[in-house]
Order: sequence, then C-alpha cells, then structure tokens
Amino acid sequence: MSNNLPTGSSEATEQPVAFAMPSSWSDQPVLVTGAGGFIGSHLVETLLKSGARVRAFVRYNSRRDAGLLRLLSPELMASCEIIFGDLRDSDAVDKASRDVDTVFHLGALIGIPYSYVHPREVVQTNVTGTLNVLTAAERNKVRKVVNTSTSEVYGTALYTPIDEKHPLQGQSPYSASKIGADKLAQSFYCTFGLQVATIRPFNTFGPRQSARAVIPTIITQALVKDKVHLGSLEPRRDFTFVTDTVDAFLRIAASPESAGREINVGSDAEISIGELAAKIIKMIGREVEISCDTQRVRPDRSEVQQLWADASQAAELIGWKPQVGFDEGLRRTIDWIQSHLELYQVGQYQV
Repeated sequence: MSNNLPTGSSEATEQPVAFAMPSSWSDQPVLVTGAGGFIGSHLVETLLKSGARVRAFVRYNSRRDAGLLRLLSPELMASCEIIFGDLRDSDAVDKASRDVDTVFHLGALIGIPYSYVHPREVVQTNVTGTLNVLTAAERNKVRKVVNTSTSEVYGTALYTPIDEKHPLQGQSPYSASKIGADKLAQSFYCTFGLQVATIRPFNTFGPRQSARAVIPTIITQALVKDKVHLGSLEPRRDFTFVTDTVDAFLRIAASPESAGREINVGSDAEISIGELAAKIIKMIGREVEISCDTQRVRPDRSEVQQLWADASQAAELIGWKPQVGFDEGLRRTIDWIQSHLELYQVGQYQV
C-alpha cells in the first residue's frame, strides 16, 4: 500500500486554497448529460439544491426510467426537467442544449468489459455523442462545456503520479473512445473558441454506484457472502469520494482559466485492489475470503495496472482538494449500500 494512502486524517481533509466560486448557481440554466448515472445524479442533486434550473438528459427507454435520479426526493426532482433521448441523435442533443448557460457532459457508455463486446456502440456513443454535444454547444452559444474524461485514457502508468502531460494509451475500446472524445473537445476550443474544459476523474466512488465498479462489488459481497469474487488483485487505483468529484465539476465550470485544459481529479494516493478488498472486509467486520475469478480478469494488455493522480493543477487552477478522507468515504458508502442492498444483484458479474 502506498505510504500516502488517505485514511481520513487531517491532512486528507485540508481546506483548499481560496477560489472565487459563483455567488450562486441559483436560477442558472444548465444541461447535464448522463444525468441518470452515478456521478451525474449526484451532480444534478447538488445543482438542484443550489437553485439551478437543471435540464437532465437521460438515455431513452420504454419504461421512462430516469436511472438513479429516481432515488432523489420527489420534492427536489419536481424542479428538474428530464429530457429523454440518445447522444447519437444530433437533433435531440441540439434541442436539449438550447438556452442553457453551462453543459456538463457526462453521458457515455463506461463499462470497459462492455466495450470488449460492443466496441462500435461504445465509439458511436462516446465519440459521436460528444461531437454532437460540442456542435450543439457551439451553435447555441453555450457559455461553458465541461467534458468528462477518465483516467483510463492514460493506460498503465509510465510514471507516477500521473499528470496531464502523461501520454494517452488506448488499452481498451472504452479508453480509446474517450481519448477521441477528449481530442474533439480540444479541437473545438482551438478551432471555434468554444469554452470547453475536460475534467479527468480518477476512480470516483460513493453511494448509488453500481456493482459494475469495484468498491460496490466488494462491499455487496462482503456484507452477505463468505467469499468476495474479484478479477485481478494487483492493479492499483486512486479513489475520490463522489462529493469531491462533484465539487471539481462545479469549480471547473465556474473558472474561466479552465477553458482549453484537461484537469486531473484524484486523491494523490493509490491502493491495490487486493489491499482495498482486505480494508473493506475489515471495516465490515465479517470473516470473508477473497477469491480471484478468471471470468472477471481482463486481457493482460488491456488491464491498466496503475493509476495514481497528480492533481496539483486542480489545486492551483481551481482551488480543489478532496475534503472527504478515504476511510470516511468508504464508511459512508458501506452504510448506504447496506441500507439499499435490494438494488444490487449480489455476486453477479456485471459488464
């Protein structure tokens, strides 16, 4: 385990440097794509509580299921406009982007194993979808676009901690699609002067996250089973609690200096999956075995072995530092999942 792993210490909750946030998001018209997802739902919730006029773009389905937005209070959601559509539909994206000040573009297909099975759909959604968002924003004179990237674009670390100058490596169709989307965002800034900034979160975790991600996978199994089935235990990751990631989105959206930049958001710490599993099991307090399931192991050249963020640019540019220590974030996540275990298919491998 890295010596600088956050443990909820005072250092992990150090106050950020001063930064002039907007006096209020109140009455500000914003569009959030991918609003029904994990981070998207938390961002929508925060914006609504701040008084923003939120338009939530959610992928259409015949059930009119708004994803994780259904877990927000009806009173809060009463002021949210939900638009059902598909990012691949340029007309739908254009209409959703009209008369908004800020676009938070989180919509994407994010499952790495899913990208092995359906790479074309992933590319069409993540690359063409992002092109549609950027084109609509430029046409409709949107003030600011925050494009969501991923630490997966870096591939296995060539050096650590990883700063924004690290080479991009497409080790999965998913990461390749996000590299393409990021470069499109950069091109719209350079070519059209679109005020677009790219946020590059490392591994975000917290309440509402699906068992497609490793932390809920560990927690759900450790709560009720005698064995936790995982893929490779050696890869190392850098984890940030979801409220801190949302804070970074808002700061980037408010900062004129962020335009044209790619900004890492991470905790400046790393932990292996095996160490993470042992830590969570100890916090839960049950006797549970850790097992490596070959079905869950990614191809050798596709698995990203190490991600560890250098988030110094975020601290310097937008005054961002994580406020929730790792142990505290894990405890909040365990408590939430334990109270919502019926939402999970415990032990079932999800792509």
